[in-house]
Amino acid sequence: MLPIISGREGDQIKIEGTVDLSGSMLASEEAILQAVNAVRNVATVEALKRFDADGDPIVVGGAKWYSKGQLSKIYSTHVYQPAEGGKTFCPMDDGARIIRKATPRFAKIVSHKFAHAAATQVMEDLEQNHGRPCLKASLQDLATHVGTVVQTKAESWSYATPELGRVATVGIGVDGTCMLICDQNWREAMTGSISLYDKHGERLHTIYVGAAPEYGKETFSIA
Repeated sequence: MLPIISGREGDQIKIEGTVDLSGSMLASEEAILQAVNAVRNVATVEALKRFDADGDPIVVGGAKWYSKGQLSKIYSTHVYQPAEGGKTFCPMDDGARIIRKATPRFAKIVSHKFAHAAATQVMEDLEQNHGRPCLKASLQDLATHVGTVVQTKAESWSYATPELGRVATVGIGVDGTCMLICDQNWREAMTGSISLYDKHGERLHTIYVGAAPEYGKETFSIA
């Protein structure tokens, strides 16, 4: 039996379901996984609803946008468009931080797995260990998009140096490594570090800097 919402209190919901534990231990574990995933789906639907609009006109960038009705995106959500037409806006995707139809946590899971394995292994991992079959192309598109977002953000991010004791010595290191780049053969990428030490020679903190291959290494020198 599929899980159902049996109670509500504010932002809290109570979900009830049934798990079939018959058969071998492995069969029971598979049944538990399916039941947990089913509960997750019900809870996720309710969580997404909190970020959806109600269909009334909204103002985006000073202009009034009108609902085009609910758009099915595996889930159903309101999408908006100005009176004169043009691109659409989805309040739920914006409010819930949906990335390529993936929730933030699923995008985080996929990105983490891609950092350690290839697309085929990630696809098999999700199906075998999480009970979540996915298309290889969809996973690759999601991972690529997350990487693009992080790369864009990284250009404006700065990392604060933690509170440290008295710094006695500053060590500066510069190095490089060759990278094989399509149509350009081998090029040198630059790396550098600034390390802070106390009077006993114990390292307190290290700041790492890197730059892609570049003629003249101007970007790396400025960093």
